[in-house]
Amino acid sequence: MCAATAGYRGKKVVVLDHSNKAGKKILMSGGGRCNFTNMDAAPKHFLSENPHFCISALRRFSSQDFVDLVDRHGLEYIEKTPGQLFCQHSAKDLLEILLTELEWSGAELKLNTKIISIDYKDDHTLVTTNQGVFACESLVIATGGLSIPSMGASGFGYDIAKQVGHDLLPTRASLVPITIQPDRKEQLAELSGVACDISATANGTTFTEPMLFTHRGVSGPSILQITNFWQPGVALDINITPELSLDELFAVRQNTPKKSFEGVLSTTLPKRLVDLIKTEFPWLNERSAQTSNEQIEALYQYLSHFDIAPNGTEGYRTAEVTLGGINTNEVSSKTFESQKQKGLYFIGEVLDVTGWLGGYNFQWAWASGYCAGQYV
Repeated sequence: MCAATAGYRGKKVVVLDHSNKAGKKILMSGGGRCNFTNMDAAPKHFLSENPHFCISALRRFSSQDFVDLVDRHGLEYIEKTPGQLFCQHSAKDLLEILLTELEWSGAELKLNTKIISIDYKDDHTLVTTNQGVFACESLVIATGGLSIPSMGASGFGYDIAKQVGHDLLPTRASLVPITIQPDRKEQLAELSGVACDISATANGTTFTEPMLFTHRGVSGPSILQITNFWQPGVALDINITPELSLDELFAVRQNTPKKSFEGVLSTTLPKRLVDLIKTEFPWLNERSAQTSNEQIEALYQYLSHFDIAPNGTEGYRTAEVTLGGINTNEVSSKTFESQKQKGLYFIGEVLDVTGWLGGYNFQWAWASGYCAGQYV
């Protein structure tokens, strides 16, 4: 994105990529269909120690701007949930558009290029690689974070930042499945593959979306989302029946005394999960008229504070993003140029800017790339 933008300005641009194939993360994202933006992308959907940093770029290159770009190429896409746009057929279609833009702009892409050293001179930078030495006025670091090392992710961008004196904020895997403690994992093993709508709350933030039980723990949109706000040591509250209040449970006994609570739960929860709850509350299949206040209150507490016994996360291996990164107080929010080294720019995930799940992180990539491309 940055290279094409700069190329269209008449700049001579080369993209150096250590990978053997362009856009691997694009191709694997969204189940191979890439959730490439969110029409609701706004600063409130991004986490950073400096929450104002992303405002300018998101305003200067909006979701609609990116949609206008792919529309010009005839990309077919669908809106899965409100605002979330996915390629209708394959992420390959989106990658082809980006590579076409790169070609049209006159920029060049070099794959299988390993960076050996970077040397800063007074008016230019020398980048020594296994394919020769490149001299440039502007060097842009668009290396992403630590997520999914099998796709080639590394800490290379952070190393470059540290070498010129940048402050790095602590990094950790985010938008990632949560693992659970061994004893609880054994208890919940039979639920692997089961999904239900829940609300997950941590650090005062709540997401109400599906949760998926896995053989390692829990995943699904609500869990991935909450990992932007939760980490081990922080309280995590899971409500597996967010639509049911205590008053509504009491109303079942009052209004339908012949109905069982098993029947009530079966209308919203998968059978295997209801069966698990029955092991804790054997009276669930009795008529609600026979239940006491204490029993109903205990059931409500169990449902609204469902104990998954979180242990940690699956880490960078399966994380969609890296939380933290280069301190944005040391980078221009207008040009993305380093305040530590003239001619050095940082864009995308390598910065301390992390979006929610749902296309926000791709939009940050497009926006930061476009804005830096205006100034390099």
